[in-house]
Amino acid sequence: MVGRMLERDKPEVWFAPPLWKEEDGRRQAIAERLPPGHLARRIDAGLDRLDLQPLIETYSGAGTPPLRPDLMLKIALYEIACGKPSPVEWCRDARDCDTVKWLARGIQPSRTACYDFWYRMAPFFDGWNRQVLEAGIEPGFTPAERAAQDGTTIAACASRHRLVNAKTLAQRCQELDEKLAEDQRRSATGEPQPARRWMSKHPRTRRAQRVRYQRATERMAQLQAENQRRRACHRQQPEKIVVSVSDPQAACSRDKLHVFRPLYNAQFSCDLDSPFVLAYDVFAHSYDNGTLAPLAERSLEFTGRKPRTLLADATYASVLDLAACALHGITLYAPLSQNDFSDRLQRKPQSNQFTQLPKAAFAWHPEEQTYICPQGHRLELQGQGWVTRQGEQRLRTFQFRCSPQHCCGCPHAATCTPRPEQGRTVTRLEHEELLEELRTRMKTPEAQALYRLRSRTVELAFADLKEHRSLRRFTSRGLHMAKAQVGAVVLVHNLLALLDLENGRTADAPPRRMLEKMNC
Repeated sequence: MVGRMLERDKPEVWFAPPLWKEEDGRRQAIAERLPPGHLARRIDAGLDRLDLQPLIETYSGAGTPPLRPDLMLKIALYEIACGKPSPVEWCRDARDCDTVKWLARGIQPSRTACYDFWYRMAPFFDGWNRQVLEAGIEPGFTPAERAAQDGTTIAACASRHRLVNAKTLAQRCQELDEKLAEDQRRSATGEPQPARRWMSKHPRTRRAQRVRYQRATERMAQLQAENQRRRACHRQQPEKIVVSVSDPQAACSRDKLHVFRPLYNAQFSCDLDSPFVLAYDVFAHSYDNGTLAPLAERSLEFTGRKPRTLLADATYASVLDLAACALHGITLYAPLSQNDFSDRLQRKPQSNQFTQLPKAAFAWHPEEQTYICPQGHRLELQGQGWVTRQGEQRLRTFQFRCSPQHCCGCPHAATCTPRPEQGRTVTRLEHEELLEELRTRMKTPEAQALYRLRSRTVELAFADLKEHRSLRRFTSRGLHMAKAQVGAVVLVHNLLALLDLENGRTADAPPRRMLEKMNC
């Protein structure tokens, strides 16, 4: 289909002809060694699912004839499926790997050509994933109504040893400006211009470096403003906020291995009834809360619908996330405060602190809109306030207080409040009834049986992402290219899943990893 499209929409003379034709003996010899279910054959057949016309239109048709985009895309998808996300590896395998030669008809792109094609095709992964999911929904391979969501951090293409704070960043920008002014004065003399160790050695590269530092300065101002909007107890010291000059958009935080480095947060929404990834996105922060609503919108973009049932871990079980799910008509299944981090907090010794009677001991009466203490006393509404959560989102709070007369004579006063003369205070968040509904829902046997499916779907997708596709570190810089690289991995995953479903692969068929290793 792609070959006919190239001949019809743009003459093949605009593109450099492949070295091998279909009936070439070298290509036929390699084809005889490839088994019927080989990964290269599946990639070659799966490319017919993609509409390459938008990609073809990016070529101007002037200058040296470029390599055919369909053959370059076959190389890229095959290499990504084999766990080789770097275009440098694509260039090397196009020369040395017989399987890649068969797939690309003998073309041998240079390293520059591979990188140019990688940046050229980056904007089209969303559209290609949409086409694959539409092909899986129409025949009923996936209903796309039940999904599981999770996230993982992936290291950015930046050094963790060269992070700078606001003071260092301002000082270096000043030194760069002085050096650039000196370059302009000495441009006619051609005298040697020594530079600092961290500074570029050539005037042209120093100008490009100054642009990167300007972006880092803008990012630092944004982070400092966000830090000032936080509550005082959660606010960082301004001098401890750092950015990466090479990739300012990346968030500087600790990854899964507790290494402080620039990173991005990749989110997946996987179908429970099929092997498809329904939605994906990449965020420039390390936390997972606040990503349910964006992934729901992405699911609507890719599949035309939002999942009715969503499984997630305890990180997503916040009031704002539950309110977003209620707004989108999504039923969330997630444990409340049950993960490794919360377990460590519960085991933390509290020897020098006052152990207060928990809020759960107070019964909420929705018809009266008030709390009742364990002794049967009513807590009256005393006032309202606001708290900031998930950046700039605000939640209303309600303060309920028990009368000091009841607290002073209460037998539980020693364990209920440190100041009985002021009365016990209980704070309730807006939409907190959604948390109570979730807590009740998760106690049912049906919810517990459904939640077990989460580890078999989205967790396996991330294991495949890092172990089999080798995406533990991005190969390009910037949030845009990080989304493109994750989109490429998802495209390969969904494309192979669609081919498996169409071909009716059975349980006794050769496993995918066995076929992928037979590449050279």
